[in-house]
Amino acid sequence: MDRTPAGTPHNPRGSERFLEERATYTVSSATPDLDAGVAAIREVAATLKHKPGVYRMLDTRGDVLYVGKARALKARVANYTQVKNLTTRLKRMVSQCRAMEIVTTNSEAEALLLEAQLIKRFRPPFNVLLRDDKSFPFILLRADHAFPRISKHRGARRAKGDYYGPFAGAGKVTATINALQKLFLLRSCTDSFFRNRDRPCLLYQIKRCSAPCVGRIDEDGYDALVKQAKDFLGGKSGAVQADLEKQMAKAAQDMEFETAAILRDRLRAATFIQGSQAINASGVGDADVFALAAKGGQMVVQAFFIRSGQNWGHRAFFPRNTGEVDEAQVLADVLTQFYEEVPPPRTILVDRKLPDQDVIEDAFAALAEVKVDISIPQRGDRRNLMKQAQRNATEALDRRLAESGTKARTMRELAEFLELPEIPQRVEVYDNSHIQGAKAVGGMIVAGPEGFIKNQYRKFNIKTAQTNDDFGMMREVMERRFARAIKDDPDRETTGEHAVWPDLVLIDGGKGQMSSVRDTLEELGIEDVPLIAIAKGPGHGREGKEVFHFPDGREKTLPTNSPVLFQLQVWRDEVHRFAIGAHRAKRSRAITASPLDEIPGVGPARKRALLLHFGTAGKVRAASLEDLQRAPGVSEAVAQTIYDYYHTSG
Repeated sequence: MDRTPAGTPHNPRGSERFLEERATYTVSSATPDLDAGVAAIREVAATLKHKPGVYRMLDTRGDVLYVGKARALKARVANYTQVKNLTTRLKRMVSQCRAMEIVTTNSEAEALLLEAQLIKRFRPPFNVLLRDDKSFPFILLRADHAFPRISKHRGARRAKGDYYGPFAGAGKVTATINALQKLFLLRSCTDSFFRNRDRPCLLYQIKRCSAPCVGRIDEDGYDALVKQAKDFLGGKSGAVQADLEKQMAKAAQDMEFETAAILRDRLRAATFIQGSQAINASGVGDADVFALAAKGGQMVVQAFFIRSGQNWGHRAFFPRNTGEVDEAQVLADVLTQFYEEVPPPRTILVDRKLPDQDVIEDAFAALAEVKVDISIPQRGDRRNLMKQAQRNATEALDRRLAESGTKARTMRELAEFLELPEIPQRVEVYDNSHIQGAKAVGGMIVAGPEGFIKNQYRKFNIKTAQTNDDFGMMREVMERRFARAIKDDPDRETTGEHAVWPDLVLIDGGKGQMSSVRDTLEELGIEDVPLIAIAKGPGHGREGKEVFHFPDGREKTLPTNSPVLFQLQVWRDEVHRFAIGAHRAKRSRAITASPLDEIPGVGPARKRALLLHFGTAGKVRAASLEDLQRAPGVSEAVAQTIYDYYHTSG
């Protein structure tokens, strides 16, 4: 999705809907106390007008603490100066605030949309955050080819065609597409693959494609299949099935048993798709259903995605930073962030009245370009569907609390085993990957109490370490990582998910790697970051015999059935996967690289022209200056540069 610079209004539909007005206000203060925060906010409030817009609170480092929207900015911002009316959470936020950025908009609905975009971009610690920020998959039936392709789609909907979804996950989409291929025999191959076929591929052999690429079906026949697919996905599944049953009966009557068998298999695929719905959504049309449950200080929002009366899956969201926030407000925040990427349906069913519900409806209508209705179902199919969503929400939260209890106990035991002062909130795990020293890459993954923090992963292209020197590679990675940490946050003030400093460093390796890391950090003046190296046991045997090396030379082991051992293995395996993936990507790029890439002034167009003219990079190297000058698209100056690159001595 397109992102705008900080403070710049952005309209996902492309029209000029936000006022191009931005103001930044800063009050300096050395200590994070409530009075200084109130003073900074009061100075900003004095300059504001009663206009709708979005405000951002910033800390001393310029990081975004909170993003909020307001119908009247002056009144909303001034409320933060009334300390006696603030909750503990808001007092903590105000005490850290040292600057504000303001963007005015034409309406409160526009402010709501901009607020959702900025929350998704900055993920401020005092906003309710939708934890699962991955884009949702759709089924795309392309419309830019004589034989349209069916495929899975994520991200911006730029391609011309019909989109069906959202689906709860990639697995649901894949299973549905497989069944749709069996049902309608639509192609799923790329256009280049389609153009270059001279005989049917395997999908035709297993009756999942009609092979339009080699003329096994004409354009009219394929169009009929596409129309059936659109009808089925558009809610007319009963009519499609009735037509297939009629065709199958006629084929059997005409003793065309092979055709009847094919139609029977297609009917089975239709039954599979409908049987996988799991939730009865008939009569609902297009709607998303949201129900919230709260317990034990945690909240969950259960969502069902219904399109054309078919259930495209369900997802449980566990929003973060919900402490002291009203449940209805949490649900409203989840909805606005969810629909920042996913187009809203005409109907959204919720289990409670939302604050500023009319504003939210107006904002969603602007996104969908149709009227959007948010309502609490009272009777009939919709009410039954809401009850199912509420029951699923309660069950999902109970499972999460049970899992959290187990996870919390495991993390406590892990902290005790590794002799940590408290449960680590940020764990960094390191590994290197290379082949005999070539294309060496270091990998760092980050984990927290809630799981992996993948947007914090980092890879290091090894630059100075010698070939096959694993210890030197680890030293280089640590030097670069922690030199940057010292520069960015020397006082170690940042905490939480985005902390610069880890609470634990886990190294995939043995005594040698541990010594390298320990010595490197000591040279940087860092002696209080907990270090542990995890190595397989004697003979590099199977998992379960891991040895844990401490900086002082001690070694520990864990029972093979220990949950702590399993957690450490999961972290170790994840960094191993990440480092190997980065190494393979680097190796693949090197395979496709050309010696011409290193010559200054030779870009992709000139490189292509040289290779077309001479045939190979070796012949370019051997060419005389006169031959280089005769190559198309190569000037005398560029020819001289190329010749000098290969023939200058020293």
